[in-house]
Amino acid sequence: MQFKDHFSTQAAVYAKFRPRYRKEMFEYLGTIAPTRQLAWDCATGNGQAAVELAEVFDHVIATDASESQIGNAEPHEKVEYRVAPAEQSNLQPGAVDLILVAQALHWLDRDRFYPEVARILTEGGVFAASAYNLLQTDKLIKDIVGHYYYEVVGPYWPAERALIEKFEEIPFPFPECKTPKFEIVADWNLEQLVGYLRSWSSTQRFIAATNRNPLDQIARDLEKAWGDPEKTKRIVWPLILRAGQKGQAARGKRQARSGRR
Repeated sequence: MQFKDHFSTQAAVYAKFRPRYRKEMFEYLGTIAPTRQLAWDCATGNGQAAVELAEVFDHVIATDASESQIGNAEPHEKVEYRVAPAEQSNLQPGAVDLILVAQALHWLDRDRFYPEVARILTEGGVFAASAYNLLQTDKLIKDIVGHYYYEVVGPYWPAERALIEKFEEIPFPFPECKTPKFEIVADWNLEQLVGYLRSWSSTQRFIAATNRNPLDQIARDLEKAWGDPEKTKRIVWPLILRAGQKGQAARGKRQARSGRR
């Protein structure tokens, strides 16, 4: 099955303008993994999560089905990049302590991917997935971005993107643990915000379909609301993290049986 590639055409823009994760989430993942020897960053994109995992884990294998994304990924001495689909990683069975899918679970064929997760994880290994949706900032800016998201490029979002709106409802392969709240924070000027909007798959699909730049429709309002384009504004994305441990359900059943004796 050929994967749905929504990002290769703008891989360089994606690498330059996507917001950076904060280290706290990766440090937390290190505390719940059985060991910190090997992590798999699946659907790594530009590698921004992989390089943060590498600050916590001894070795990180980062894969993506897009050669263009891997070609634009951020290098790190402890990160090994490979071109591979999520559903067929070619990793050794039972070898991985942590699998992370950052901002990509909604794109994957989960019926084929979850068996791969179970095959690759060591007993007690952790599967985690994170996602963020619309940004929070000054109300005028937030309203303009919201209008762009829903009204301008809304019809051009791939169908899978709707799962971000209900990320916590996506079926999960293991019983989940309660996770802390995290967020992504950036101080951006206007160019950086526009670059981020340009990296959206819906923006690129709009351009491909109409041969027009949808950002032109909000440019004047955005410039007026922003003021000095070089001035930075605080941008926040609330982050959802879901995590579960392989073997947790089986251990829970054994403990329950033991308790009844």
